Amino acid sequence: MNIVQSITNPDWRRALHSFRTYLKLEKRLSDNSVEAYLRDVSHLAQYAIEQGKSPEQIELDDLRGLVGELHDMEVALATQCRIVSGLRTFYKMLVVEDVVKDNPATLLEMPRSSRHLPDVLTNDEVDAIIATFDLSLPDQARNRVIVEVLYGCGLRVSELVNLHLSNIYEKEEFLLVTGKGDKQRWVPINHTALHLMLQYVATIRSHQRIRPGEEKYVFINRLGTHLSRNYVFMFLKEAVAKAGIEKTISPHSLRHSFATELVTNGADLRAVQEMLGHEKITTTEIYTHLSHQYLRDTITNFHPHYRAL
Repeated sequence: MNIVQSITNPDWRRALHSFRTYLKLEKRLSDNSVEAYLRDVSHLAQYAIEQGKSPEQIELDDLRGLVGELHDMEVALATQCRIVSGLRTFYKMLVVEDVVKDNPATLLEMPRSSRHLPDVLTNDEVDAIIATFDLSLPDQARNRVIVEVLYGCGLRVSELVNLHLSNIYEKEEFLLVTGKGDKQRWVPINHTALHLMLQYVATIRSHQRIRPGEEKYVFINRLGTHLSRNYVFMFLKEAVAKAGIEKTISPHSLRHSFATELVTNGADLRAVQEMLGHEKITTTEIYTHLSHQYLRDTITNFHPHYRAL
């Protein structure tokens, strides 16, 4: 099955088929280059289908959301840039064919290399987010558990939505997490987060009608299937707004906050690397830079000889 055939939505399948023709006839690209372009744009197709949007309904914010998700999934910078380039070409084609009037990719920025972290939440801000959930509503009670687990364990959002019931080791207070490249690692889970997760499973999830094949997943939606990454992005964005937090926050911010708390308070960098599932220690070392900045900010704010005149 080729890339176009793997897309079940007819609008997106039709658009990708047109894109293939455009790349072959107008751009005269090789078969390998055409398939590479289609593979990159299929990321947008899958992202948009989750939101119920057709190619014509995509806006700049949707494209930025996709790029943000790719970043949060730790997709390589070069890959992110290549995908953005493919999206620009895709929408140029749709403009030429009068499918869309305005090109939403025109103002889409190319991802840049960065050695600093996105906005990090304080513990008080995490508490403020949690306080926005109405725990009398099953979905919001579940979402509270999700925030606790993301912040308490430092999971990627993809790792959380794919977490299985069999991955919970209650007595040991550990989760067995499947990360990038299907590599598994053991992650400690604090007593509060574990208690809330088990309570959710026993009192909320147990009363849901779950679709066949979905029984293994921990977090289930109203349709009886496991959650999508996009859903977690959306509910967290709403909760951050309700909490009055003026930061650009995503589920990955909770992972960053988890690591930042550990490194700032003196945790061993190798242990943090293991818990985060980073293949290289250099990826984890970014938190050391943040810790140094934290120390500088602290002395600047509190030592009289460092204060600005």
